[in-house]
Amino acid sequence: MTFDAKTFLRLLTEAPGVYRMIGADDEVLYVGKAKNLKRRVSSYFLKNHPSPRIAMMVAQIVRVDTTAVRSEAEALILENNLIKSLKPRYNILFRDDKSYPYIAITGDASPRIAYYRGAFEKGVRYFGPFPSGWAARESIQLLQRLFLLRTCENSVFANRSRPCLLYQIKRCSGPCVNMIAPEDYARDVKLATLFLEGRHSDVIDSLTARMQEASEAFAFEQAAIFRDQIRALQTVLHKQFVDSGKDEDVDILVADSYGDLVCVNLAMVRGGRHLGDRAQFPSASAGVDVANALLAYVDQHYRLHPAPAKLVIEGVDAAVVREQLEDVLDRPPVVAAARFQAEKAWVEMALVNARLAIETRLRETGRAEAQLDALQAALELPERPQRIECFDISHTQGEATQASCVVWEGAGMKKSEYRRFNIHDITPGDDYAAMRQALTRRYEKVAAGEGVRPDLILIDGGKGQVGVAWEVLSELGLTSIAMVGVAKGEERKAGLEQLIHPDGRPGLALGGEHPALHLIQIVRDEAHRFAITGMRAKRSKTRLSSRLEDIAGVGPTRRKKLIEAFGGLAGVRDATVEDLCRVEGINRKIAEQIYNALH
Repeated sequence: MTFDAKTFLRLLTEAPGVYRMIGADDEVLYVGKAKNLKRRVSSYFLKNHPSPRIAMMVAQIVRVDTTAVRSEAEALILENNLIKSLKPRYNILFRDDKSYPYIAITGDASPRIAYYRGAFEKGVRYFGPFPSGWAARESIQLLQRLFLLRTCENSVFANRSRPCLLYQIKRCSGPCVNMIAPEDYARDVKLATLFLEGRHSDVIDSLTARMQEASEAFAFEQAAIFRDQIRALQTVLHKQFVDSGKDEDVDILVADSYGDLVCVNLAMVRGGRHLGDRAQFPSASAGVDVANALLAYVDQHYRLHPAPAKLVIEGVDAAVVREQLEDVLDRPPVVAAARFQAEKAWVEMALVNARLAIETRLRETGRAEAQLDALQAALELPERPQRIECFDISHTQGEATQASCVVWEGAGMKKSEYRRFNIHDITPGDDYAAMRQALTRRYEKVAAGEGVRPDLILIDGGKGQVGVAWEVLSELGLTSIAMVGVAKGEERKAGLEQLIHPDGRPGLALGGEHPALHLIQIVRDEAHRFAITGMRAKRSKTRLSSRLEDIAGVGPTRRKKLIEAFGGLAGVRDATVEDLCRVEGINRKIAEQIYNALH
């Protein structure tokens, strides 16, 4: 079917809106936004298109769907929603990076500083994003040393009767038990906020003024504390590998490519301190050049995260980036190429790290492809498996039984699709029944055409568990999915595993050096780890809850109040007798019974 572009464009509106390029079988090839739909869509049907990637897409178009809206802002929102839901093949998509870490300072009377990921809440100040969890946690530890802010949960803070260990080791000023005056704690919070905003000079000036005030009042011990804070802060600032010497916030954005692989690398400078960088790879990079990858990343990243005052970019025209950010942000940052020595050093570092990330990805991909080829040959599969799912059962003498399902896809483990199944209504310790329940719950959706279908299923177990798993697939009509069991070898030594086929063929021992077995071991061990951690957490919660239920005089109402007061069972266990007495309905006798039962 040939698309009649001339007829379509003749009738197309000039209003702002969103367009969807549709291919055969109603596949959405591309989603885009436009200030003027007619002018933007017309640009795709030029005789000589400058981009081979887009020319390839245009050749596949069978129709174009459009949605006119009232404004460019509405088009931006609609485009973003459609890209996320449809994941078109020709859109340059980066992983949804909401997982960037932040530092949060709460709006409580005695604010708490915390490591944070997720949606923003009202009344909380967020600082970031940070390129890694390590960078955010290091900053929190620094702030604890400098300003002694609390990090404990509100449920713990509200029920303290004496200072905790952090107070003893001088990592908290003890606002929970009034070891610091509220106005002094508020002043420390203010200094921490200034520090996170990059206003280091203001922090040092404030501490210097407080030190002088204390000296003039002959409070020499207090003056010494301020002196030590100033020295610690200056030492930290002097340790930075790259420091602009200014209190500035800058993002450095570069990209590099090798073959069809493109890497965009974002380095972050806050308050003149280089915090590290983070490499990102678009999900479909074939035919994508560096400039388009950078523009796509700018558009997606700054919709979700606040922009700094300045963006230094290499590999695309700064004016184009500036124009794009005007559509995304109310106050776009200054966008420029590197000009000063420090900026050039940052760009050079970011490019080196982008190249290293590409080299690492190529090594990982090459190793994974070799392992998958070996696995295909060893199991006599018609095609190389792209998605592998592995199941394991874990319990302690029948208690807290859990099944885990982990996923290998592409070139590595895909943790976002891991699943745990709490196993119910079986005889304790019956691994066969547990395996049947887990596989039924996982694959009945696949049989109904709803879930993602794997290419290979691994079962951590021998003939019995493989037989049960095969029965489940047979009942669901999914026997076309390849499946194999991984039975532990003699003395459970790695490398001696046997692969068990469901059709009764003899077990296959690949040997410890076989690349296919290396891949199987990676996936199997991850399934075992994931099952063990889930089982232990469930067992701990069950045992603690059971012990609480067994205490005389602690019925459902009191249990509920205890859990609400301390933020969960773990908080109840950590509470002192005095802490427990402050809960409504708990007298000292009951508090002592609870404490003794849980310790």
